[in-house]
Amino acid sequence: MSLHKINPTTTKAWKKLIEQKDILSVETLNSLFTKESNRLNYLSIKWDCFDVDFSKNILNKKTFNILTELAKECKISDSIKMLFNGDEINETEGRSVLHTELRNFKTLNSSILEDREKIKSFSSKIIDGTIKGCTGKKFTDVVNIGIGGSDLGPKMTIEALKFYKNSLNVHFISNVDGDHNAEVLKNLNPETTFFIVVSKTFTTQETLTNANLAKKWIEKNLDTKKIQNHFCAISTNINAVKDFGINEDYIFKMYDFVGGRFSMWGSVGLSISISIGYDNFKKFLIGAEKMDKHFKESPIEKNIPICLALIKIWNNNFLGSHTHAIIPYTEYLNLLPSYLQQSMMESNGKNIDRSGNKINYSTGNIIWGGTGTNTQHAFFQLIHQGDKLIPCDFIGFKQSLHGNKDSHNKLMSNYVGQMQALMRGRDLKEVVSEMKSKKFDEETINKTANFKVFEGNKPTTSILIEKLNPESLGMLISMYEHIVFTKGIIWNIFSFDQWGVELGKVLASKLLTEIESSEIGNHDESTKSHLKKLKNTS
Repeated sequence: MSLHKINPTTTKAWKKLIEQKDILSVETLNSLFTKESNRLNYLSIKWDCFDVDFSKNILNKKTFNILTELAKECKISDSIKMLFNGDEINETEGRSVLHTELRNFKTLNSSILEDREKIKSFSSKIIDGTIKGCTGKKFTDVVNIGIGGSDLGPKMTIEALKFYKNSLNVHFISNVDGDHNAEVLKNLNPETTFFIVVSKTFTTQETLTNANLAKKWIEKNLDTKKIQNHFCAISTNINAVKDFGINEDYIFKMYDFVGGRFSMWGSVGLSISISIGYDNFKKFLIGAEKMDKHFKESPIEKNIPICLALIKIWNNNFLGSHTHAIIPYTEYLNLLPSYLQQSMMESNGKNIDRSGNKINYSTGNIIWGGTGTNTQHAFFQLIHQGDKLIPCDFIGFKQSLHGNKDSHNKLMSNYVGQMQALMRGRDLKEVVSEMKSKKFDEETINKTANFKVFEGNKPTTSILIEKLNPESLGMLISMYEHIVFTKGIIWNIFSFDQWGVELGKVLASKLLTEIESSEIGNHDESTKSHLKKLKNTS
C-alpha cells in the first residue's frame, strides 16, 4: 500500500486552525490558564516513566480537538499501520521503513534475530578479551568510523549512557578532515585499538578515507599486513569489505529497509553494545519497543508522539515559528540536539509533496539547542526577549544518577523556573514595583525599566522522565522518531529519503580530481578562484 496523498491545507481542520489562530491572537498563556482550570487534563500525558506536559503552548481545548481532527483527516492511523506492516512507504526509493523491526522482540525475521545474537556474542568477546589484537593484548579502545547515521546515533547514545559504560573507551571518527583522524589516533595504542567501520555501500568517501588511514596506522605501527584482528565492518558490500582485509566472520549486516539515521537499533549499534554491554543495549531496544507499542495502540489524544507532533505543527504552520530548541537538563544528553538535527531536518527538510508538487506551506523546522543550565547563560536571552517565537522542548529527569541531591534540586528548579518565566514574563508594572522596593530612584527607573520587561507567552513542552537509563533513553529516541514520522504524514512529504544530500557529494567528487590534477574545468568565477587557491597549497 502507498501512503495517502492529502494536501493538509485542503482539509477542513486546517481551515478551522487558521480561524483558531486569529481567535487566540488576543489570548496569552496566562489568560488561557486563568480561563481553563482543566488544561492539564487534556494537555498532558502520563505514561510509563514519562510525564509529558504541553499545557504551556498557545492553544485551548477547541484548538487541540481540531488538531486531532487534522491527524484523522490526514489518515495518521492508516499510515502507522503501513509503517509497522512494512509497506513501501519510502516510495521514491522503493523501500519499506522498518527500523522498528530491529527492536521488535516478537519479530520472526531470522536475520534480525541472528544479528542480535552476533552483536551479543561479539561485544561480549571484545569486552572480556576473548577477541584480542594481533600481539595478543586485550583491547582498551574502540574507534567507530562512520558518518551521518553511522556516527551521530551511536555517539549520542554512548555519551548519554556513559554512567553505565565498562572499562572500554569508545571514540568516533566521522569527518574526512585528516586532522580529526589524527587527533583521535595520536593518544591510542595500536596494539590495543579495535576499529568498527560502518558504511552500507563501503564506498562512502569520508568513511573509506578514514578507514584506510586507520589501516595504514595499524600496519605501520605494528609492522604487519594482518589487520584482521583489529577491524570489523558493518556493511552490505561483503566483497569490498573482504578486499579491505576484514575477516568475513567480523562482518555485520545492514538492511535496505533501515535508513542510516534510524539504524543504531541494529548492527550499527555495535559500538553501543560494546560500550555498555549487551544487557544494557537490549534494555535500550526494549525501551524503544515500548514507545513503538504506545505509538501504535494509544488513541490520538493520549498518544505522546502524535500530540507533540501536532503541537509542533501548530507552532510552525499557524503561529509562525520556524525554529525549535531542544533543551535537555542533563549534561549526559549534550549531543541530543545534534542527533535530532539529522533525525528531523534530514527527514522533513522537503519542499515537494508526495504527489510530486511544490509545497506552499512550511515543513521542516530548524532544530537546535543545548543543555540547561548552560544554555540559560548562552542563547536564552534570544528566547526570552528576542523578536522570534522559539518553542522549546525541556527534557528533565526526576532522579540524578550520582545522587547529588543539592545540585539536582538546583538544576531542576531552573528547569521549572525557566518554563514558568517563558510563560509568565514580567510586565512594566511588575518591573517598576520591584525596582521601587529596591530603592531605585525615579530617574533610573524611567531609564531602565523597559529593558527589564519580558513579554512571556513563549511556548514550552516539558518531558519529565523518572531516570536516565538505557530503557528510558530508548523510549525518548523512539518518541522523537515517531514525531518525525507523524509530522511528515501530515505535511504530505516523504520523510525517509534524502536526495538533498546527494548533489554536493557528486560535485565534490568531480572537483577533487581538479584539485589533484593540473586542469580546472568550466565553473563560475568564484569556484575557479577557490580551486586555484587550493591547488597552490596542495
